[in-house]
Amino acid sequence: MAKAKWTVDTTHSSIDFTIRHMMIAKVKGTFHTFEAEIEADTDDLTSADVHFSIDLSSIDTRNSDRDAHLRTADFFDVEQFPLLTFKSSQIVKTGEGEYDVTGDVTLHGVTRSETFAVTFEGSGKDPWGNEKAGFSGQGSFKRSDYGLTYNAALETGGVLIADEVKISIEIEASK
Repeated sequence: MAKAKWTVDTTHSSIDFTIRHMMIAKVKGTFHTFEAEIEADTDDLTSADVHFSIDLSSIDTRNSDRDAHLRTADFFDVEQFPLLTFKSSQIVKTGEGEYDVTGDVTLHGVTRSETFAVTFEGSGKDPWGNEKAGFSGQGSFKRSDYGLTYNAALETGGVLIADEVKISIEIEASK
């Protein structure tokens, strides 16, 4: 089978994140606006080409004041850096339907290589005859690696916002 272009169905897909707050709790959020270009042969995903683009202004943590602050120069600075992008550079099969997907993440004007664990959930035809494929991904990165260093010390020790950001991706794509 040859590589085919796949379009992400954003109504059946999500990009979510979790970050520790005050060293005692976790805050979760999502990005509502994103797109991807995927060229892949589902029989050999190690040869796939993946490019993601996330509109950082679409952040939603279920708190409008926090979301507005996250869009400012203290954090994402969406006026100057509106997107987070990912472009795959290497995909290694690690098990049945399991892959390590490495690529360049560009955030806040900084580009670094990151690796995400991705599971191919399978493929099939929907009731209208369209071929669909599903993928789940997990990973994390340090926000300080991208110049996102805003924080505050706590009286009890530690910091207000953790450095590690955990990412969870669920993708349904159409051929």
